[in-house]
Amino acid sequence: MKIAIASDHAGFELKEYLKEALRREGHDIADFGPQVKKAVDYPDYAVQVARAVSSGGFSRGILICGTGLGMSIAANKVKGVRAAVCNTPELCRIAREHNDANVLTMGGRIVAKELAHQIALVFLETPFLRGRHLRRVNKIRAIERRECA
Repeated sequence: MKIAIASDHAGFELKEYLKEALRREGHDIADFGPQVKKAVDYPDYAVQVARAVSSGGFSRGILICGTGLGMSIAANKVKGVRAAVCNTPELCRIAREHNDANVLTMGGRIVAKELAHQIALVFLETPFLRGRHLRRVNKIRAIERRECA
């Protein structure tokens, strides 16, 4: 799967770990930065990954900041993005099955490396269930069309 990934300084080490772990599993990972651990502003990186996913160039995106919250808020400003903060595998499963989340955000200060890897795998392997959930996701899309026109 083609995945866009980025972080801020608080999520840098976890991003580097996940990037390599997912590459070893055969995923095509594009690192949108930063390339070194230095203080940066998370919205700058969130929007890059969100646009990459929204444009269809990438199947999914992964964003990591201190808590996952800031990245999620910023990414969700991009039309077509459904970013979910998932700091447990169960939340991630539901975000994929029920909400068709296409961007995963996590907290580098919250989630241990091994757990983050498990969450990322759930994010990449869990399908959207469609059915009654599709109606709700379509309502989100309709809101987006009205509010972001």
